[in-house]
Amino acid sequence: MNEQERRTLGEETIKRVYAGDVIVPPEGYLFTDVMLNQLFADQWNRDATSMRDKRILLLGMIAALGETMTFKIQAKAAIKNGEISGDELRELHLFIAQYCGYPRAASMLAPMEEAIAEAAKDLEGGEHETD
Repeated sequence: MNEQERRTLGEETIKRVYAGDVIVPPEGYLFTDVMLNQLFADQWNRDATSMRDKRILLLGMIAALGETMTFKIQAKAAIKNGEISGDELRELHLFIAQYCGYPRAASMLAPMEEAIAEAAKDLEGGEHETD
């Protein structure tokens, strides 16, 4: 696959991973060019684990790091993509509390509930984007 094909695949994948909620970064900035070519064109497209499995692992890692806004973005995309439901996300949150600690999990509570509500609103309005 040439560089332009990798870029195109990376752009398609970032749109799919974030259910259309994240703007594809413009070409020409080294950090985002590498991110699209390696993370989105390669890692997110590997077949050994499902998108759902990748997302659940990612949610756990983000929670462990205490990245509340990133957790919200990923949670919302997971729901919009049909990878997990709001109830499943709440169960993951309980599990996260056991391994990451209650203070860290508590900081995820409001963003998680916002993600669930926003995803439901987007899905009702037909805003799910996969292309």
